[in-house]
Amino acid sequence: MAKKTHSVYVIELKRSVLKDKKFAAANPDFSGEKPCVYVGMTGLTPEERFEQHLSGYKAARIAKRFGVRLKPRLYASKNPMTYEDACAMEVELARRLRNRGYAVWQN
Repeated sequence: MAKKTHSVYVIELKRSVLKDKKFAAANPDFSGEKPCVYVGMTGLTPEERFEQHLSGYKAARIAKRFGVRLKPRLYASKNPMTYEDACAMEVELARRLRNRGYAVWQN
């Protein structure tokens, strides 16, 4: 049985991320009612990975520049999981959040 060593996480982003051309292009139907978020997956704890983003270590450009805080309410019930499940859940969680009205960045 595969070990459950990975997690998905969601970072709330500053609203100024909407001025980023790539982010705006990825969210053309964003209404502005919900927060902007970054969705990722990690073999670390979400807290450790968030700190890496902020410090610039293996950081996603959007998360480093615009990251505000983790949003555990949006992901905690899904963790931990296998690497394969985390890969799939990262994409699925981003899709679900976008469908709920969030502006989402996910690599």
